[in-house]
Amino acid sequence: MATGIEAFAEASRPGCIFCEILAGRSEGSFVYRDDNVAAFMTLGAVNRGHVLVVPTRHATYLSDLDPEVGAEMFRFAMRAAEAIRASTLRCEGINLFLADGRAALQSVFHTHLHVFPRFRGDGFGLVMPPDFRYRRPRDELDEAAAEIRRALDATSVSPSRSIEP
Repeated sequence: MATGIEAFAEASRPGCIFCEILAGRSEGSFVYRDDNVAAFMTLGAVNRGHVLVVPTRHATYLSDLDPEVGAEMFRFAMRAAEAIRASTLRCEGINLFLADGRAALQSVFHTHLHVFPRFRGDGFGLVMPPDFRYRRPRDELDEAAAEIRRALDATSVSPSRSIEP
């Protein structure tokens, strides 16, 4: 079995810029790399210190990602957030962001978790839709929860314990 950069090359998808970076065929400013997860700086940084955490094996969407690797990605994102806060980079808060699918604004189709420092007045923000409400009606929330429970029961994804209304 290949290890190191050879393993990244074996797990890559042609045309995927993240696979190219992982395989060493494109430049990357790495923060971390092991057999399952890598983290490098993004060219399209929201703020200085914006890191991308990616699986080393290509996974287009969350549904393609091994759950254990997803957990490793999140664990490393937590470490990266702590390191950003402890660094000299300007940081008053941290955002974690993962877009899964074009409608969710995924622009590189290799699962990746953004970890970036935030500070008041940095210009980044979320725009809420016109029908946004801070308090959705309970019956609407209950109905959505029931739909998700039905989907969990019908798929290989299962909750750690059953939750009844």
